[in-house]
Amino acid sequence: MTVSRKVGTIIGGAIGVAAAGTAIAVGVAARRRAHDPDDPYVDEPLGKLRPDRTYSVITDDGIELSVEEVDPVVGGKPEVTVVFVHGFALSRRSWHFQRRALAQLTEPRVRQVYYDHRSHGESGRASEASSTIDQLGLDLGEVIDKAGIEGPTVLVGHSMGGMTIMALAEQRPELFAEQVCGVALIGTSAGEVGKSGLPRPLLSRYNPLTRSIGALADWQPGLVELVRAAGGQLTRRALRSLAFGSRDISPSLVDFLLELLDDTPVRVLADFIDTLGTHNRYAALAGLKHAHVLVLSGDADRMTAFSHSERIAVELPDAELVRVRGGGHMVMFEQPELVNDYLVLLLQQCAYGRDSGRRRWWRR
Repeated sequence: MTVSRKVGTIIGGAIGVAAAGTAIAVGVAARRRAHDPDDPYVDEPLGKLRPDRTYSVITDDGIELSVEEVDPVVGGKPEVTVVFVHGFALSRRSWHFQRRALAQLTEPRVRQVYYDHRSHGESGRASEASSTIDQLGLDLGEVIDKAGIEGPTVLVGHSMGGMTIMALAEQRPELFAEQVCGVALIGTSAGEVGKSGLPRPLLSRYNPLTRSIGALADWQPGLVELVRAAGGQLTRRALRSLAFGSRDISPSLVDFLLELLDDTPVRVLADFIDTLGTHNRYAALAGLKHAHVLVLSGDADRMTAFSHSERIAVELPDAELVRVRGGGHMVMFEQPELVNDYLVLLLQQCAYGRDSGRRRWWRR
């Protein structure tokens, strides 16, 4: 094996590892395909919806978090604020379908807040030492405090975003007793990620592939990006299998996910591997006992198996557990109307009381 082929094998294997937040994928920024009449999203402006406001929140350790807000289309004072917390290697753009739908909602009117985790999307780059779920929990708390979010608040987290909400509940349980009235945990886990779903060694800090990708990113970042770009079609096929449950997934959605992943530098992926592999917050779930909790996951999720959601529901017996048949890890892409319906029910429960959502069932 030549040196270049050996390096390619090491890097290809490392980048191909999927972690709890989503797949660690490689590939060039996806190009939109020519018009395909069988693709329902070929003309959808995925990730390109414009916010009403964009601003920054500076964390206590000096990282600039990029934040944007969306107001109700119908106007009027919002009755509930919802904060969306995205998954690993993604960005706030991953909530495209939820953002579009909730802006139209009138019962209740919703203020939507989206932000990018540190080192993700348009937020500032952080050190490896601060790339932890504990720190992400503190960041979420700062967004809530510094963005002036008051009154009934709902937190929605996908994968690593759900872990972030758990970390905040552990750090500030009083916030959930007094302000956070609803929590949605989508395709996430409270711990033991390697025991069900992804093979445990792939999330280990001792995995030589993980160490290799981090070392090479420090030594020759350009080479890593070149290897990322070289894998195009293979990566696309692997991503379709890992991130989605359906074989009939829209090619535009696969391209969009590739685009999101490709925006995340390789070094960032390596920085977060350790915290994902050691995540354990079953005890922190007690901090959610005062909130309405929705636990939703696809039963074809290959990143965080549905059993993780079942375990969370055992710890939170009053939570609503939703099993999405055939849904994969990117369930909010695959079955957006179903996910949106349950989010609206949660918002209505917070605004009007536990039973009111079922009287005001809403669909896009």
